[in-house]
Amino acid sequence: MPIFSAELAATEPDAIALRDPYRSMVWAEVDEILNRCANRLLSTDLGEKGRIAVFAENANETALAHLGGLIGGASTVPVNFHLTASEAAYILSDSEAKVVFAGPETVERAVEAAAEAGVEELVVWGDNVPDSAIAWSQWLLGGDNSNPPEDTAPRPNLLYTSGTTGLPKGTELPPTMFAGGDTVAEHLHNLKTTNSFVPFGTHLVVGPMYHTGPLSGMRLLVAGVPSVILAKFDAENTLRTIQENRTGSAVMVPTHFVRLLALPDEVKAKYDVSSMQLVAHTGAKCPVDIKRAMIEWWGPVFRDAYGASEVGTTCTISSEEWLENPGSVGKAVPPFTALVLDDEDNEVPAGTEGRLYFEDATGRGVVYPNDPEKSAAAHVRPGVFTLGEIGYMNEAGYVFITDRFSDMILSGGVNIYPAEAEHVIQEHPAVADVACIGIPHPEMGEELKALVVPEDPANPPDPAELIAYCRDGLSSYKCPRSVEIVDTVGRNTMGKVNKKKLRAPYWEGQQ
Repeated sequence: MPIFSAELAATEPDAIALRDPYRSMVWAEVDEILNRCANRLLSTDLGEKGRIAVFAENANETALAHLGGLIGGASTVPVNFHLTASEAAYILSDSEAKVVFAGPETVERAVEAAAEAGVEELVVWGDNVPDSAIAWSQWLLGGDNSNPPEDTAPRPNLLYTSGTTGLPKGTELPPTMFAGGDTVAEHLHNLKTTNSFVPFGTHLVVGPMYHTGPLSGMRLLVAGVPSVILAKFDAENTLRTIQENRTGSAVMVPTHFVRLLALPDEVKAKYDVSSMQLVAHTGAKCPVDIKRAMIEWWGPVFRDAYGASEVGTTCTISSEEWLENPGSVGKAVPPFTALVLDDEDNEVPAGTEGRLYFEDATGRGVVYPNDPEKSAAAHVRPGVFTLGEIGYMNEAGYVFITDRFSDMILSGGVNIYPAEAEHVIQEHPAVADVACIGIPHPEMGEELKALVVPEDPANPPDPAELIAYCRDGLSSYKCPRSVEIVDTVGRNTMGKVNKKKLRAPYWEGQQ
């Protein structure tokens, strides 16, 4: 059975396989933990959907819980570690997770969330293990150290995207992002032989592993690729880590590039980043000047991977292609074909701006397992879906993003839906109406701003109070960073708000 950690545990038992800021682990350790985790889960009743949840900040254990679940035939659900207990409880309940793994930073919220969702098995690493949980080390002892059965069927992750109605929606990791195979053995073989990161050696996990990119990169470990996990992003520490570990690949977002470029020249010059051979960047369109500066610094190692968790990568572009088509997110990749449509759903000529859609040759498109209405709303016809953006294609078929017709904003590569904050702020007694929009931010790309109509114009609410009120009900990253008191948000007779019109003054002169 090609579980590559087992092969490496036999041939290179003392070689470093996995490293985070807290400890390094050799292949023999990794193999034992993966075996015990997988076998423990195989002996646990995970229900028809076979789901477990991982609610933890980046650490070795976070990766091993996910990967032990993969080998043990479980569908792992990464839970954003910024979420409140009630927000996490909704995901645990909706996903039907039977086991929850948590780290020291999330343990208190995990206890509350598991209780609210009715999840009986909570596994915790770190020093503070509550009475209602079992320690990770103790839990692992309940699993055998032998190789798990090779004929277990693999299950894709279930990822949650923020919902426009305030509730997140679950979507299975699509076939374009999951190596497939009828058995775990086939899946790992596919991963080893098809993943473009594999040839470049040690992989650097930069972003939080509840995001699709870092989550996918982390899976390289079970293809026999050593991994280094950063707990949190720090620009200089990232350069130091690259140099010390000679990492060859990573997944990053444009915000990472902005912060790296902001380092003083003498700091950037201190570190050797020549080992980096492939950096996939995703999460948001990268500003032209930022991308060009990174190519000049690190070389032509960047590949834009434009898409979404729901469908995977729909377009890609190499550094060399980008230099000939600056600003493009690339050409559509199989099984997708890019289409630009007008308001009557007709295709428009090259160079003409319109709504950007993709046709999926498999017919799958976007699938939210528990929300058929949202699945249907993403499609103009079966298999032809949108990610909510406006753009155009040039004569050569390169796609350029110019705007977004959905309300979602992207801040530092994180999806934020304004409706979530709007629903909370609207409940404040001093608020008559509210609209939240994305405005420019030099590092994050966008940040959320609330435009608030006061109940009493002569006595408007304090902006800081409204932000604090929002944070009492939502994770802080979902809340506005600023509040502006306005006379109206311009609702029409149907009660709709023209968000594009509200955003326009803030984006004047922006690239």
